[in-house]
Amino acid sequence: MINMINKDLPKKIPVFPLSNFIIFPKTTVPLNIFEPRYIQMIDDSMKNNRYIGMIQPKRTGNLKKPDLHKIGCVGKITSFNETDDGRYLIVLNGICRYETIGEISSNKLYRECEVNFNNFSNDLVEQKEIIKFSDLNQVFNDLKKLFEQQGYQINWKDLENQSVEQTINTLSMASPFTLEEKQILLETKNLIDRKKKLEEILVTYTNYNFTNKTIQ
Repeated sequence: MINMINKDLPKKIPVFPLSNFIIFPKTTVPLNIFEPRYIQMIDDSMKNNRYIGMIQPKRTGNLKKPDLHKIGCVGKITSFNETDDGRYLIVLNGICRYETIGEISSNKLYRECEVNFNNFSNDLVEQKEIIKFSDLNQVFNDLKKLFEQQGYQINWKDLENQSVEQTINTLSMASPFTLEEKQILLETKNLIDRKKKLEEILVTYTNYNFTNKTIQ
């Protein structure tokens, strides 16, 4: 079953390198597209299979063409609108994480990569929920404090209408963590490991804030 679903995913995808931004399978994100290279990318994607690979750039490489992390997540455009000033407003649904095999040379304005989904086939099937919402109480409490300190806002009631997997993934995406911390969350093997990593990262922020208050 997994292989049958997996074979429908393209081996070559356009990639959108966006710093400090990740998506996960079974999550939905809105994007505002205005750069010419990504306008071209959306145009081509809409004519083809609507798939786009979201991936984080590294801090190395050329400024206009930075090195990319190896692991990203492919999403599918499920909503498309064009504004009067030529921008595209799209909604991207996360489908499956992927490993980058190599970059493809072309004359297009945007970048394309050859990718492999084999290590993340479990993203394509419904997982039995082995974590309960009650197991996330500490995560919720720590994140609420962090969001307040950072001036972030999130609709906590909306999270209650999601599955535990969607909730953990949404919090991993929305949290004010560093590029590297978000990449670690993206690369975790499964939901249990992601929850543990999320807790570990939150502890470092909690300890940092506690230390700062103690010094002052």
